[in-house]
Amino acid sequence: MRLLILFVLLFTTSSFFGQKKYPAKDFRNPLDIKPFLAGTFGELRSNHFHAGLDIKTQRKEGLNVYAAADGYVSRIKVALWGYGKVLYVTHPNGYTTVYAHLSKFGDGIEDYVKSIQYKKESYETGNIFLKADQIPVKKGQVIAYSGSTGGFVAPHLHYEIRDTKTAKIINPFLFGIKVKDTIAPKIKGLFVYPLADSSRINQSVKKALLSFKSIGKNTYTTSRITAKGPIGFGLQVYDQLNGSYNKNGIYSLEMKVNGHKVYHHVLETFSFAESKYVNLLIDYENYARFKNKFQKTFKEKANKLKIYKSLLNDGFIDIKNGYNYNVEIIASDFNGNKTTLKIPVKGLQSNTIFKPAIDTTAYKITASKFHKFEQNGVSIAFPKNTFYEGFYLDFKVENKIAQIHKPTLPLDKSYTLTFDVSKYTEEEKKQLYIANINNKKYPSFQNTRKKENTFYTTTKTLGNFTLLSDKQKPTIYLKNFKNGQWVTKHSKIIVKIDDKETGIKSYNATIDGEWILMEYDLKKKQIVYQFKDKKLVGSKHLLEIEVEDNVGNTNTLSATFYKKE
Repeated sequence: MRLLILFVLLFTTSSFFGQKKYPAKDFRNPLDIKPFLAGTFGELRSNHFHAGLDIKTQRKEGLNVYAAADGYVSRIKVALWGYGKVLYVTHPNGYTTVYAHLSKFGDGIEDYVKSIQYKKESYETGNIFLKADQIPVKKGQVIAYSGSTGGFVAPHLHYEIRDTKTAKIINPFLFGIKVKDTIAPKIKGLFVYPLADSSRINQSVKKALLSFKSIGKNTYTTSRITAKGPIGFGLQVYDQLNGSYNKNGIYSLEMKVNGHKVYHHVLETFSFAESKYVNLLIDYENYARFKNKFQKTFKEKANKLKIYKSLLNDGFIDIKNGYNYNVEIIASDFNGNKTTLKIPVKGLQSNTIFKPAIDTTAYKITASKFHKFEQNGVSIAFPKNTFYEGFYLDFKVENKIAQIHKPTLPLDKSYTLTFDVSKYTEEEKKQLYIANINNKKYPSFQNTRKKENTFYTTTKTLGNFTLLSDKQKPTIYLKNFKNGQWVTKHSKIIVKIDDKETGIKSYNATIDGEWILMEYDLKKKQIVYQFKDKKLVGSKHLLEIEVEDNVGNTNTLSATFYKKE
């Protein structure tokens, strides 16, 4: 045991950070209903950590959203994707609150935003930055209404708190939001990993999925395993809150070896620049294959996350022959409910001789260098540090399909994929696009930039790509009235638009030749105009709409309607 402790002290580094005190009493709940959560801060999402709390709105839209504290509206944005309609309020205590997926903004704010939309003749506004004296707000003032904008999301309020100076996101639980939670995290799976060529686990060189059983309340154990050399663990775990079936993220993950803490991370705060390293925190290969997330209790060399409170030897456990190790992994939620998993390990010298196969191809990647490869009219260019470590890339082009390794490696940066299209006619080029076909049943449009004889795209996904042709126009049809109909009692116009292959790129609508704001509901595939936005002169009116898809196919609709002034 003394030898183990001496080894750890000599060859490891430690960092211990105290949790900052936050002004919990300064902020109120942004809704006036009892908070139930669909998502918690720091949950493991695709390529990022969840940056706030997803507060349920009883499956409704239009609930009052209140300013959490005194301050001023510092930023507004309306977008089809991401946060949808979002409002930022900066407070004098050094923090900024964020309210996202809104259906509309509060009095005064809504009119201000619409004036910008009409000026730009665009539903999407981009970032609107405001000064402190433009839209001041008071704690408890209605600043917006809850919704489901920003893609295919259910009604809820996404709520964040950020440090105004650093823009780091902080767990809103630390600012006084309380939810009932007496339920300990639930462990669903456990991997043990060999972390060196010389490592062995139960005489094997492969990672192993370990079974476990209950030995008490929220306490589990595995059978004893044998090992040699550096090993690590990965845990599939989630938390649940009282009154909710959602599988939420945990707050803290800790590992002890023979009573000594060797790993501990806490989801207190992180920066947006760090968020992509979630792909190194999880077993990314397993996630890419099976869509479940195992959190590692060891830190990869390229991982720049700052969520770690304690690290000894980066969480690597160096198993020595003849020694016994008692490993404990503790998963905790914010309210302190804990679940413990115990893993007994015996150090056993392996007689198995194993030499890893040399996996070589003609395309060697050195992570710190730029690489460009070309084959059969397809080229791929990787900037420096696209990958977190070096390896041999699989790359071939057959039957017009570019096979670029497997989509089981996380990328730090986007790379450029280019197709030679000189063999196609000008008419054919108009409808061609680059598609990701990792899912053969549902090809995915890649944002395709076109030059005379080359098409290219940038992506952070590996796998299979090809050129496809989209010859279908978008579809447009009236939903809540017919051509030539009186609509005096209607409060709005609803038009369905869709494009099944490459998706809608843009749309434009006018009444009597003047641009109108039609809000795009992605889930319902419809655009909506509110008559209250603009006074119409006369009773007969002409509605004209043009819709364009992502390869340039367009469709138009013209319809007459009648409405009394």
